[in-house]
Amino acid sequence: MVRSLAQWTKTLSFPARISPNKSSKESVNIHQVSPTVTPTPSNSSLSPPVIKNNEINNMMNNNNCSSLTEVNQIYSDPESEKAIMSSVVYCIHHKEGCKWSDELRKLKGHLNTCKHDAIPCTSKCGAQIPRVLMEDHLKYTCPQRRTRCDFCNKEFTGHTLENHMGNCGYEPLYCENKCGVKIHRRHLSQHKASDCSKRLLPCRYCTKEFVADTLPAHHLKCGRVPLQCPNRCDVNVLAREELESHLKDECTISVHSCSFKEAGCRFKGPRFAMEKHLEENCQQHLQLMCSVVSKQQHQITSLKSALSRLSLNYSGTLIWKISDFSAKIAEAKTKEGMELVSPPFYTSQYGYKLQASLFPNGNGAGEDSHISVYIKILPGEYDGLLRWPFAHSVSFTLFDQSTCPEKACNIVESFIPDPTWKNFQRPSKEPDSLGFGFPKFVSHEMLKKRHFMKDDIVFIRVKIDPSKIVAV
Repeated sequence: MVRSLAQWTKTLSFPARISPNKSSKESVNIHQVSPTVTPTPSNSSLSPPVIKNNEINNMMNNNNCSSLTEVNQIYSDPESEKAIMSSVVYCIHHKEGCKWSDELRKLKGHLNTCKHDAIPCTSKCGAQIPRVLMEDHLKYTCPQRRTRCDFCNKEFTGHTLENHMGNCGYEPLYCENKCGVKIHRRHLSQHKASDCSKRLLPCRYCTKEFVADTLPAHHLKCGRVPLQCPNRCDVNVLAREELESHLKDECTISVHSCSFKEAGCRFKGPRFAMEKHLEENCQQHLQLMCSVVSKQQHQITSLKSALSRLSLNYSGTLIWKISDFSAKIAEAKTKEGMELVSPPFYTSQYGYKLQASLFPNGNGAGEDSHISVYIKILPGEYDGLLRWPFAHSVSFTLFDQSTCPEKACNIVESFIPDPTWKNFQRPSKEPDSLGFGFPKFVSHEMLKKRHFMKDDIVFIRVKIDPSKIVAV
């Protein structure tokens, strides 16, 4: 590239050349040839002058100073020209990283080889590219570069390759249905339409759409798939969803079990024979159902017994809650000998079976004035393993339901069984009708004085203690 002097000196930079030790008087004797440039004095022992960048720029920007000839006209003095051209300058591309520095006269020759200097693209795309970037430009960005497509191997210019990319039929692409297949762009449409395992296909029986690889599994349970009756009756083809109802209600050949099968009838036959069987065997079916009912009753009794055993109290202590106590007292006053009995309880899991009873209007000496409480010994499952007579201490406690437990005053009565009394011997199948206890446990008047009855409820505790031999 041919440059004018104005072009390659426009952005010159000059290193300092004048020694600071030189006398300023020497500079005074320098005669000015140009208003913008200070030439070297005739004394050849002085160093070349420092030329300022703005002076050179002003000189080179002048329309009349575009060539070396014009510079010669300005500097008619050869000594001044020599001094200027001997000035040391940096390359105009030193900011881009060029390290070159030498005399001004050598700058033009340096720019012809400087790797940072811009030259026209060798492929004639019109761009000015630094030499150092020319190789990359020609290879990757030049619109006039010649290159081949990586997929179809055809040759294109840079501009046409950009249009070709994204449309090349040989470029491999993943299927948009996410089936995992990678296929050429030119075959992608055909793949999605006929080969893709994730394409949607309608079921030919129910017309619903399914993913292609799940369609065979759908056909195995599709309700509209046509099937033949397994009994090969007059109906040749019917939908799978209708087969069950057909065999149950419509098929004339299907074999059915008798509706009393669960009761024990073992008859099997076609539909037309079933009606006759039911008419002729009514008595037999009735006997079978009676037998089923009897078995169910035994099962219910057994379950009730097991349930009652699970709910039994084996702690030896009974907390007996009696509700609507005022109504029960009133009823007892009109009904002679009215007795309330508690749920049975045991002294231990394999111990004595006991039951408490209460007379709201009293019994014996406490009749019409007191509440009477008694304990009964009932026949138990493990009586044959127990010691007789019964000898555990028994206590009755009527709880004071005061709001302040510290101020509560419970009523407690207890006794130790007399071994000579028949009430404490091993009971027979018919237990003693009364038991043993306290006819005057608490008077009706005392019941009203404190909080023994609260919300019309009373609580009585019956406690059996085998460790105590003294009544508390």
